[in-house]
Amino acid sequence: MTRVESSNNAASTRSTATPTAADTAPVEVVIVTGLSGAGRGTAARVLEDLGWYVADNLPPELIGRMVELGAETEPPIRKWALVMDVRSRFFTGDLSAVTDQLRAAGVRTRILFLEASDDVLIRRFGFARRRHPLQSESADGTLSEGIAAERRRLSSVKTAADVVIDTTALSVHQLHRKLEEVYGGGAPTALQLTVQSFGFKYGVPIDADMVLDVRFLPNPHWVPELREQTGQDAEVSEYVLSQTGARDYLSTCRHLIDLTTDGYRQEGKRYMTVAVGCTGGKHRSVAIAEALGGLLGDDVESGSVDVVRVVHRDLGRE
Repeated sequence: MTRVESSNNAASTRSTATPTAADTAPVEVVIVTGLSGAGRGTAARVLEDLGWYVADNLPPELIGRMVELGAETEPPIRKWALVMDVRSRFFTGDLSAVTDQLRAAGVRTRILFLEASDDVLIRRFGFARRRHPLQSESADGTLSEGIAAERRRLSSVKTAADVVIDTTALSVHQLHRKLEEVYGGGAPTALQLTVQSFGFKYGVPIDADMVLDVRFLPNPHWVPELREQTGQDAEVSEYVLSQTGARDYLSTCRHLIDLTTDGYRQEGKRYMTVAVGCTGGKHRSVAIAEALGGLLGDDVESGSVDVVRVVHRDLGRE
Protein backbone atom coordinates (compact mmCIF):
# COMPACT_ATOMS: atom_id res chain seq x y z
CA MET A 1 0.00 0.00 0.00
CA THR A 2 1.34 3.41 -0.88
CA ARG A 3 0.77 6.29 1.45
CA VAL A 4 1.98 9.65 2.64
CA GLU A 5 2.58 10.06 6.35
CA SER A 6 3.30 13.08 8.51
CA SER A 7 4.74 13.14 12.00
CA ASN A 8 1.65 14.88 13.38
CA ASN A 9 -0.79 12.35 12.01
CA ALA A 10 -2.27 9.82 14.41
CA ALA A 11 -1.45 6.20 13.64
CA SER A 12 -4.24 4.39 11.84
CA THR A 13 -5.81 1.33 13.41
CA ARG A 14 -7.19 -1.72 11.65
CA SER A 15 -10.56 -3.16 12.48
CA THR A 16 -10.45 -6.83 13.47
CA ALA A 17 -13.97 -7.29 12.14
CA THR A 18 -12.97 -7.09 8.49
CA PRO A 19 -10.13 -9.40 7.38
CA THR A 20 -7.59 -7.81 5.10
CA ALA A 21 -5.67 -9.38 2.24
CA ALA A 22 -2.72 -9.88 4.59
CA ASP A 23 -4.94 -11.84 7.00
CA THR A 24 -6.20 -14.26 4.35
CA ALA A 25 -3.10 -14.58 2.16
CA PRO A 26 -1.41 -18.00 2.16
CA VAL A 27 1.72 -18.47 4.24
CA GLU A 28 4.88 -18.61 2.13
CA VAL A 29 8.32 -19.86 3.11
CA VAL A 30 11.50 -19.46 1.10
CA ILE A 31 14.43 -21.51 2.36
CA VAL A 32 17.59 -19.63 1.42
CA THR A 33 20.62 -21.87 1.14
CA GLY A 34 23.62 -22.53 -1.06
CA LEU A 35 27.39 -22.24 -1.07
CA SER A 36 29.19 -20.04 1.43
CA GLY A 37 30.24 -16.83 -0.31
CA ALA A 38 27.61 -17.16 -3.05
CA GLY A 39 25.39 -14.37 -1.70
CA ARG A 40 23.10 -15.80 0.97
CA GLY A 41 23.53 -12.74 3.18
CA THR A 42 22.67 -10.41 0.30
CA ALA A 43 19.63 -12.53 -0.56
CA ALA A 44 18.42 -12.39 3.05
CA ARG A 45 18.72 -8.59 3.12
CA VAL A 46 16.87 -8.22 -0.18
CA LEU A 47 14.05 -10.46 0.96
CA GLU A 48 13.80 -8.54 4.22
CA ASP A 49 13.46 -5.30 2.24
CA LEU A 50 10.73 -6.96 0.18
CA GLY A 51 8.72 -7.64 3.33
CA TRP A 52 9.81 -11.19 4.18
CA TYR A 53 10.54 -12.03 7.82
CA VAL A 54 14.08 -13.42 7.90
CA ALA A 55 15.25 -16.05 10.39
CA ASP A 56 18.78 -17.44 10.35
CA ASN A 57 19.62 -21.10 10.99
CA LEU A 58 16.62 -22.14 13.05
CA PRO A 59 16.67 -25.76 14.25
CA PRO A 60 14.41 -27.74 11.89
CA GLU A 61 12.22 -28.84 14.81
CA LEU A 62 11.31 -25.20 15.51
CA ILE A 63 10.49 -24.07 11.99
CA GLY A 64 6.92 -25.36 11.87
CA ARG A 65 6.12 -23.93 15.30
CA MET A 66 7.70 -20.60 14.36
CA VAL A 67 5.50 -20.34 11.27
CA GLU A 68 2.42 -21.15 13.36
CA LEU A 69 3.26 -18.46 15.90
CA GLY A 70 3.84 -15.94 13.11
CA ALA A 71 0.34 -16.56 11.77
CA GLU A 72 -1.07 -15.71 15.21
CA THR A 73 0.69 -12.37 15.59
CA GLU A 74 -0.90 -9.01 14.77
CA PRO A 75 -0.38 -8.33 11.95
CA PRO A 76 0.27 -11.95 10.95
CA ILE A 77 3.58 -12.96 9.39
CA ARG A 78 2.76 -14.55 6.06
CA LYS A 79 6.14 -14.44 4.30
CA TRP A 80 9.16 -16.17 5.82
CA ALA A 81 12.72 -16.38 4.54
CA LEU A 82 14.67 -19.07 6.40
CA VAL A 83 18.44 -19.03 5.92
CA MET A 84 19.96 -22.49 6.33
CA ASP A 85 23.59 -23.40 5.68
CA VAL A 86 26.46 -25.59 6.81
CA ARG A 87 27.44 -23.16 9.60
CA SER A 88 24.61 -24.60 11.67
CA ARG A 89 25.09 -27.92 13.40
CA PHE A 90 21.36 -28.53 12.77
CA PHE A 91 21.81 -28.47 8.99
CA THR A 92 22.55 -31.92 7.55
CA GLY A 93 22.09 -31.06 3.89
CA ASP A 94 18.69 -32.80 3.75
CA LEU A 95 15.76 -30.38 3.68
CA SER A 96 13.07 -32.89 2.74
CA ALA A 97 11.80 -33.30 6.31
CA VAL A 98 11.40 -29.52 6.67
CA THR A 99 9.74 -28.96 3.30
CA ASP A 100 7.43 -31.97 3.65
CA GLN A 101 6.25 -30.76 7.06
CA LEU A 102 5.55 -27.25 5.81
CA ARG A 103 3.81 -28.35 2.63
CA ALA A 104 1.65 -30.80 4.58
CA ALA A 105 0.49 -27.83 6.67
CA GLY A 106 -0.55 -25.93 3.55
CA VAL A 107 2.49 -23.64 3.51
CA ARG A 108 3.80 -22.70 0.08
CA THR A 109 7.46 -23.69 0.38
CA ARG A 110 10.27 -22.96 -2.05
CA ILE A 111 14.03 -23.47 -1.93
CA LEU A 112 16.41 -20.80 -3.22
CA PHE A 113 19.91 -22.12 -3.90
CA LEU A 114 22.83 -19.77 -4.53
CA GLU A 115 26.06 -20.95 -6.11
CA ALA A 116 29.19 -19.59 -7.80
CA SER A 117 32.31 -20.94 -9.45
CA ASP A 118 35.25 -22.10 -7.32
CA ASP A 119 37.59 -19.36 -8.47
CA VAL A 120 35.06 -16.62 -7.68
CA LEU A 121 34.31 -18.11 -4.24
CA ILE A 122 38.05 -18.29 -3.48
CA ARG A 123 38.46 -14.67 -4.52
CA ARG A 124 35.51 -13.56 -2.38
CA PHE A 125 36.86 -15.36 0.68
CA GLY A 126 40.23 -13.76 0.02
CA PHE A 127 38.72 -10.28 -0.10
CA ALA A 128 36.73 -10.91 3.09
CA ARG A 129 39.72 -12.59 4.82
CA ARG A 130 37.43 -15.28 6.21
CA ARG A 131 37.81 -19.02 6.62
CA HIS A 132 35.39 -21.31 4.88
CA PRO A 133 33.13 -23.05 7.45
CA LEU A 134 34.24 -26.51 6.24
CA GLN A 135 37.87 -25.64 5.62
CA SER A 136 39.11 -27.10 8.90
CA GLU A 137 37.25 -30.35 8.18
CA SER A 138 39.02 -30.97 4.86
CA ALA A 139 41.96 -33.32 4.67
CA ASP A 140 44.57 -30.65 3.90
CA GLY A 141 42.77 -27.67 5.46
CA THR A 142 42.67 -25.69 2.22
CA LEU A 143 39.92 -23.35 1.05
CA SER A 144 39.50 -25.34 -2.18
CA GLU A 145 38.86 -28.55 -0.26
CA GLY A 146 36.38 -26.76 2.01
CA ILE A 147 34.40 -25.53 -1.00
CA ALA A 148 34.47 -28.99 -2.56
CA ALA A 149 33.19 -30.56 0.66
CA GLU A 150 30.34 -28.06 0.82
CA ARG A 151 29.39 -28.75 -2.81
CA ARG A 152 29.16 -32.47 -2.04
CA ARG A 153 27.10 -31.90 1.08
CA LEU A 154 24.65 -29.59 -0.72
CA SER A 155 24.30 -31.51 -3.98
CA SER A 156 20.92 -32.99 -3.04
CA VAL A 157 19.66 -29.58 -1.90
CA LYS A 158 20.57 -28.02 -5.23
CA THR A 159 18.74 -30.81 -7.05
CA ALA A 160 15.59 -30.17 -5.01
CA ALA A 161 15.77 -26.36 -5.30
CA ASP A 162 12.98 -24.45 -7.01
CA VAL A 163 15.26 -21.53 -7.94
CA VAL A 164 19.02 -21.79 -8.55
CA ILE A 165 20.96 -18.56 -9.06
CA ASP A 166 24.58 -18.60 -10.15
CA THR A 167 26.16 -15.40 -8.82
CA THR A 168 29.53 -15.92 -10.53
CA ALA A 169 29.06 -13.04 -12.96
CA LEU A 170 26.49 -11.04 -10.97
CA SER A 171 27.17 -7.82 -9.10
CA VAL A 172 25.37 -7.21 -5.82
CA HIS A 173 22.92 -4.90 -7.61
CA GLN A 174 22.24 -7.44 -10.36
CA LEU A 175 21.53 -10.12 -7.76
CA HIS A 176 19.27 -7.65 -5.97
CA ARG A 177 17.22 -7.04 -9.14
CA LYS A 178 17.02 -10.75 -9.97
CA LEU A 179 15.67 -11.58 -6.51
CA GLU A 180 13.15 -8.77 -6.74
CA GLU A 181 11.91 -10.21 -10.03
CA VAL A 182 11.42 -13.65 -8.47
CA TYR A 183 10.16 -12.77 -4.98
CA GLY A 184 8.89 -9.20 -5.26
CA GLY A 185 5.42 -10.26 -6.34
CA GLY A 186 5.62 -8.19 -9.52
CA ALA A 187 5.55 -4.92 -7.57
CA PRO A 188 7.79 -2.13 -8.88
CA THR A 189 10.86 -1.33 -6.86
CA ALA A 190 9.90 1.52 -4.56
CA LEU A 191 11.52 3.71 -1.95
CA GLN A 192 10.61 4.80 1.52
CA LEU A 193 11.32 8.52 1.46
CA THR A 194 11.64 10.62 4.61
CA VAL A 195 11.64 14.43 4.48
CA GLN A 196 13.11 15.69 7.76
CA SER A 197 13.28 19.31 8.90
CA PHE A 198 16.10 20.31 11.26
CA GLY A 199 17.95 23.29 12.70
CA PHE A 200 21.57 23.85 11.65
CA LYS A 201 22.40 25.13 15.13
CA TYR A 202 21.64 21.62 16.46
CA GLY A 203 23.73 19.85 13.81
CA VAL A 204 23.07 18.24 10.43
CA PRO A 205 21.35 14.81 10.64
CA ILE A 206 24.05 12.20 10.22
CA ASP A 207 21.76 9.84 8.29
CA ALA A 208 20.75 12.38 5.64
CA ASP A 209 21.22 11.31 2.01
CA MET A 210 20.50 14.84 0.75
CA VAL A 211 20.69 18.15 2.65
CA LEU A 212 18.72 21.23 1.58
CA ASP A 213 19.52 24.65 3.08
CA VAL A 214 16.59 27.11 3.17
CA ARG A 215 18.32 29.79 5.23
CA PHE A 216 18.32 31.99 2.12
CA LEU A 217 14.62 32.68 2.76
CA PRO A 218 13.54 35.52 5.12
CA ASN A 219 13.15 34.26 8.66
CA PRO A 220 9.62 34.48 10.16
CA HIS A 221 11.31 34.69 13.56
CA TRP A 222 11.78 38.42 12.90
CA VAL A 223 8.06 38.95 12.22
CA PRO A 224 6.53 39.50 15.69
CA GLU A 225 3.13 38.02 14.88
CA LEU A 226 4.75 34.86 13.43
CA ARG A 227 7.53 34.31 15.93
CA GLU A 228 5.62 32.04 18.31
CA GLN A 229 4.05 30.03 15.49
CA THR A 230 5.71 27.20 13.54
CA GLY A 231 6.03 26.16 9.92
CA GLN A 232 3.02 23.91 10.40
CA ASP A 233 0.79 26.95 10.91
CA ALA A 234 -0.88 28.30 7.79
CA GLU A 235 0.27 31.90 8.35
CA VAL A 236 3.93 30.89 8.56
CA SER A 237 3.67 28.51 5.61
CA GLU A 238 2.08 31.18 3.44
CA TYR A 239 4.75 33.69 4.47
CA VAL A 240 7.62 31.32 3.64
CA LEU A 241 6.20 30.05 0.35
CA SER A 242 5.33 33.55 -0.85
CA GLN A 243 8.96 34.67 -0.72
CA THR A 244 10.85 35.23 -3.96
CA GLY A 245 12.39 31.98 -5.16
CA ALA A 246 10.59 29.70 -2.69
CA ARG A 247 8.32 28.01 -5.22
CA ASP A 248 11.12 27.70 -7.80
CA TYR A 249 13.35 26.17 -5.12
CA LEU A 250 10.67 23.61 -4.24
CA SER A 251 10.21 22.67 -7.89
CA THR A 252 13.96 22.31 -8.42
CA CYS A 253 14.35 20.18 -5.28
CA ARG A 254 11.50 17.93 -6.33
CA HIS A 255 13.14 17.41 -9.75
CA LEU A 256 16.51 16.67 -8.11
CA ILE A 257 14.90 14.15 -5.75
CA ASP A 258 13.15 12.44 -8.68
CA LEU A 259 16.48 12.05 -10.48
CA THR A 260 18.14 10.71 -7.34
CA THR A 261 15.40 8.22 -6.50
CA ASP A 262 15.54 6.83 -10.04
CA GLY A 263 19.22 6.09 -9.51
CA TYR A 264 18.64 4.71 -6.03
CA ARG A 265 16.07 2.24 -7.33
CA GLN A 266 18.49 1.05 -10.01
CA GLU A 267 21.10 0.47 -7.31
CA GLY A 268 18.64 -1.40 -5.10
CA LYS A 269 18.52 1.25 -2.37
CA ARG A 270 15.14 1.35 -0.66
CA TYR A 271 15.44 4.20 1.83
CA MET A 272 16.21 7.89 1.34
CA THR A 273 16.26 10.77 3.80
CA VAL A 274 16.05 14.35 2.57
CA ALA A 275 16.99 16.81 5.34
CA VAL A 276 15.70 20.39 5.07
CA GLY A 277 17.50 22.84 7.35
CA CYS A 278 17.05 26.38 8.60
CA THR A 279 18.60 28.07 11.64
CA GLY A 280 16.47 26.61 14.42
CA GLY A 281 14.23 24.06 12.70
CA LYS A 282 11.01 25.86 13.64
CA HIS A 283 9.77 27.99 10.74
CA ARG A 284 11.33 27.83 7.27
CA SER A 285 12.56 24.23 7.23
CA VAL A 286 9.27 22.97 8.65
CA ALA A 287 7.18 24.86 6.09
CA ILE A 288 9.36 23.75 3.18
CA ALA A 289 9.48 20.14 4.39
CA GLU A 290 5.69 20.01 4.60
CA ALA A 291 5.33 21.54 1.13
CA LEU A 292 7.95 19.21 -0.34
CA GLY A 293 6.25 16.20 1.22
CA GLY A 294 3.01 17.25 -0.44
CA LEU A 295 4.68 17.51 -3.85
CA LEU A 296 6.33 14.12 -3.44
CA GLY A 297 2.94 12.62 -2.73
CA ASP A 298 2.49 12.50 -6.51
CA ASP A 299 5.33 9.96 -6.60
CA VAL A 300 3.39 7.80 -4.16
CA GLU A 301 0.45 7.76 -6.55
CA SER A 302 2.71 6.80 -9.46
CA GLY A 303 4.25 3.94 -7.45
CA SER A 304 7.87 5.09 -7.68
CA VAL A 305 7.85 5.89 -3.95
CA ASP A 306 6.15 3.62 -1.43
CA VAL A 307 5.93 5.94 1.57
CA VAL A 308 6.66 9.63 2.07
CA ARG A 309 7.14 10.59 5.71
CA VAL A 310 7.50 14.18 6.88
CA VAL A 311 9.17 14.49 10.28
CA HIS A 312 10.44 17.49 12.24
CA ARG A 313 13.50 16.71 14.31
CA ASP A 314 13.93 19.97 16.19
CA LEU A 315 10.40 21.37 16.27
CA GLY A 316 9.68 22.50 19.83
CA ARG A 317 13.29 22.13 20.87
CA GLU A 318 13.73 25.87 21.39
